[in-house]
Amino acid sequence: MPIALSRVRTNGIETTVATAGSGPAVLLLHGFPHTWQLWREVLPTLARTHRVIAPDQRWTGSDATGGYDAGTLAADALGILDALGEPSATVVGIDAGTPPAALLALRHPGRVRRLVVMESLLGTLPGGEDFLAAGPPWWFGFHSVPGLAEEVLAGHEAAYLDFFLAAGTRGRGVPAGVRDAFVSAYTGTAALRRAFSFYRELPRTAGQLEAAVREHRLTVPTLAVGAHPVGDALARQLRPVTDDLTSRLIPDCGHIIPLDRPAELLSVLEPFLRG
Repeated sequence: MPIALSRVRTNGIETTVATAGSGPAVLLLHGFPHTWQLWREVLPTLARTHRVIAPDQRWTGSDATGGYDAGTLAADALGILDALGEPSATVVGIDAGTPPAALLALRHPGRVRRLVVMESLLGTLPGGEDFLAAGPPWWFGFHSVPGLAEEVLAGHEAAYLDFFLAAGTRGRGVPAGVRDAFVSAYTGTAALRRAFSFYRELPRTAGQLEAAVREHRLTVPTLAVGAHPVGDALARQLRPVTDDLTSRLIPDCGHIIPLDRPAELLSVLEPFLRG
């Protein structure tokens, strides 16, 4: 299945967007430390029956100097759908792609046919307490200190990303070409600063999510997919605010589900897409 790459303007930025296939749109939102190539292993299968749209988030695909909160990222995603002429889509988010995916569905339910979210928490919404009992993952604090992590890690980006790619696949690793694309996207002080800016905006993102669920319920059919380490914490957060929730856990699977267990992800994703 051929994959087309293009530069798309959205919400004041320009970013790389991969597209493949035809049919109902599926918008795939990656997290950290990923690019659109996170979806390499599942994209061809999805593209047999859907138009798959996989953008680089603004911290990897553009030179944006701000706007790394979930609300702005959700507006980026909406603008990509507009630019590509898609009135609606199933929206799939993982890791740092989950908060903007959820916020898009909460704020614009008419544009989101179905929602799939994976391996993340939604800010400080109730339900994530067990996961956070020992505190958030150490890198959240490291990344959140302005100016620190990008200076410390300059010149060591490959080793740092390799830590996350090994941990996120329970030691199995990711394809070499995908790993190299990730390292390239996150190399250099400016690239790291953009990536870590997502973490520095987490308090704002949490406030946006809290405000959204106070004003709206999540009305679109929603699938929460968990693995290691988040498990069912995301589903517990969603259950009180979601009208139609399905929860699935993928056993012996690391955090980077689309690369660690692509076949198992497709086995739960494809039936959900068919409705």
